[in-house]
Amino acid sequence: MRLSLLDRSRTRSGYPEGDALRHSVERAVKAESLGYHRFWGAEHHAVPGIASGSPAVLLAAVGARTSRIRLGSGGVMLPHHQPLVVAEQFLMLEALHPGRVDLGLGRTLGFTAPVRRALRQDADDVETFAADLEELRSYLRREAPVTARPVTGTAPSLFQLATGQGLVTAARLGLPAVIGGPVLHSPELGEAVAAYRRDFQPSAEAPQPQVIISLDLYPAETQEQARELALPEAWAMARSRETGEFSPLEPVEQIRQQRWSPRTTSRVEKSLHRMIGGPAGVVVPAVERLMEVTGAEELVASTSTYDREALAGMDAELMRMML
Repeated sequence: MRLSLLDRSRTRSGYPEGDALRHSVERAVKAESLGYHRFWGAEHHAVPGIASGSPAVLLAAVGARTSRIRLGSGGVMLPHHQPLVVAEQFLMLEALHPGRVDLGLGRTLGFTAPVRRALRQDADDVETFAADLEELRSYLRREAPVTARPVTGTAPSLFQLATGQGLVTAARLGLPAVIGGPVLHSPELGEAVAAYRRDFQPSAEAPQPQVIISLDLYPAETQEQARELALPEAWAMARSRETGEFSPLEPVEQIRQQRWSPRTTSRVEKSLHRMIGGPAGVVVPAVERLMEVTGAEELVASTSTYDREALAGMDAELMRMML
């Protein structure tokens, strides 16, 4: 099983927002030294808690500081871009860092209505997404009427971020599927993955179905310590449902001093319940169960917390646990 990291370039209370990008690059350098297979960057627009709006730019910086780890987008939100532009960006990455580039694609819209308007994006159309993805693939294969440049000896590997309908599209287009979020905790998970494998149409990029799962993992000495590490992310998510703003990560002590409404408490507990954390005796069996249900070949840890030293420790501990 391959281990990878998804880093959302989370901003932190008390730090300039730009530091989040430098922190991401530093984390990627350490991840390479630990033996992680792939480093994924994310795309979020006009979100106070996330500094990365362009995975291609972040991955270029990561590639310049590393030599082996694969560079992945988790992912580029294709509805926000022209397929030719995405092809050019990732062919540039491929030219700069040959054989290391992965292009993960999603179709999530902007976080709020004003952001969606700013992105000129107001509809979630599965068929348009599929058509755009096919067009993008034609540029990477050099089968389109125009040639995306630079021309490279190899093309970036394609993946689809898939939840629900995304698995259907990934099967139809013959793409590896990256599964994360609530669907991993759904009783229909096994059935959905089985349908993906059954309906998969082989392609030049993927002759066989391939599944990657993305999880919030918090390795720690105890489950209570894992809950404390997960609290900043759970708090930010819960508060976003009330304020409409996904805020920077805050220290645990600062969170504990704030007023918690019953609804906030419930939402925080729901998030903490979904994460997998604690000692190896808890984390490893939980991961193994999901790997067995999905037949996944790769695990992506999407862990984040306020304390960067603790985050580095979790990255190292997870690698030790899963080897």
